[in-house]
Amino acid sequence: MTSTTSVIPERTPRDSPVPTVPTALRPSGESIKTSRNGPTTFIAQVNRKPSHTHVLLITTGSVASIKAPLIVNELLEYQNVLVQVVATNASLSFYRKEDIERLGQVASQVEEDQVEGRVHGVRVWTNDDEWDPDYKIGDPILHIELRRWADIVLIAPCSANTLAKVAGGICDNVVTSLLRALAPTTPTYLFPAMNTLMYEHPLTAHHIETVKNVIKYHVVGPVGKALACGDIGMGAMTEWRDIVDLVVKRFSLVKKAT
Repeated sequence: MTSTTSVIPERTPRDSPVPTVPTALRPSGESIKTSRNGPTTFIAQVNRKPSHTHVLLITTGSVASIKAPLIVNELLEYQNVLVQVVATNASLSFYRKEDIERLGQVASQVEEDQVEGRVHGVRVWTNDDEWDPDYKIGDPILHIELRRWADIVLIAPCSANTLAKVAGGICDNVVTSLLRALAPTTPTYLFPAMNTLMYEHPLTAHHIETVKNVIKYHVVGPVGKALACGDIGMGAMTEWRDIVDLVVKRFSLVKKAT
């Protein structure tokens, strides 16, 4: 009889059953998780400022996402406005994160103020930030912290794909997880943007009806114009300046002195 010997693989440090320590209990000297763009941790409590309006812009996979830097830049022209952006991977085909993240950055603050979980300027958050391989029990959960932070949410643009996911309760990425976890008291504005035939599809009407009457989002647009695909018809996102004006009027924002 031939004997066999089971080989037990060596346990790596990552596999070792070492208990994790919640963030609040870690030694104060423990390093903050960072990336090329700054801290990967976001904590609502340390990023909210009294008497400020906290605007969360969500971009999804429509060519209208190209307007995101314009929306952010204009919002930052108003007093006491803070902006964060959450992006699906598809939306980043239409703008560069760097074009947004350089807005409102203060280099000296980044160097001098290293409070854990505090973010300076505007960050574009993605699935890579949500699904951190180094996550430990007790660490902040990104989509929960962002929804706690927001005073208003703008889904601009909202693609047909994201619209269908939201209407169906799907939460398979940082955007849809955030929206599913969002408090019903947080004003949320959805700006559809898609091809005319996609907008005229019978399921789209059903999805819009659901987000308006069941989830209680404000649906604004779309508008009719020449689309990026060459078609002319209904389906374009509301003009970006009108989106900013909506926020300005809701919170009675005042422009910064020039």
